[in-house]
Amino acid sequence: MTTNDSGSAPKPPAKDPWDLPDVSGLTVGVLGGTGPQGRGLAYRFARAGQKVIIGSRAADRAQTAAGELGHGVEGAENAECARRSDVVIVAVPWDGHAKTLESLRDELAGKLVIDCVNPLGFDKKGAYALKPEEGSAAEQAAVLLPESRVTAAFHHLSAVLLQDEAIEEIDTDVLVLGEARADTDLVQALAGRIPGMRGIFAGRLRNAHQVESLVANLISVNRRYKAHAGLRTTDV
Repeated sequence: MTTNDSGSAPKPPAKDPWDLPDVSGLTVGVLGGTGPQGRGLAYRFARAGQKVIIGSRAADRAQTAAGELGHGVEGAENAECARRSDVVIVAVPWDGHAKTLESLRDELAGKLVIDCVNPLGFDKKGAYALKPEEGSAAEQAAVLLPESRVTAAFHHLSAVLLQDEAIEEIDTDVLVLGEARADTDLVQALAGRIPGMRGIFAGRLRNAHQVESLVANLISVNRRYKAHAGLRTTDV
């Protein structure tokens, strides 16, 4: 007797990992959008045609930065930025990470949150990774935002390259981590909106620490070779 004869349904085909959703209509908010990384991401997404709102503790500071970026970018106080956005990128300094997210728990409820914060320390030997009590910045975000869908991505990007208007493409892969495939697919699709960039699924949030920590190594690479190094994943 065959499987079909026994009455069981045939197994559906595996989902194509590159079958990603259309995210062109989503509004992207960037908390920490006046800092180098957040500003660079906001510029690249807006340049690609995404609606972008940058957030800051001070609305006037965010509005000034938005005006400088152009491409329709808007600026707002952090809470308004979170409320008005479909997807919110967290690009704040590590020392303000927990406090910022705690203050925005209600505004971020139900939102897809992308944490790109790298917990790092610096001394005379250079950059080194810090280990948060929760395991990583992304895991800390998941604890602080229980009603949000937390993912991790965009850790290994050069703020200098992101903000350079003369550069047409950002030649790098983006490692994306999260608990739900629908969420990581969406983040991968967002990464793909930026020319030259590709989102690659890299595991669940419990694996975020080593992804965040790798930035310390890239800083060492950049200092030695006077570069703005990124990452490429081979055979994928």
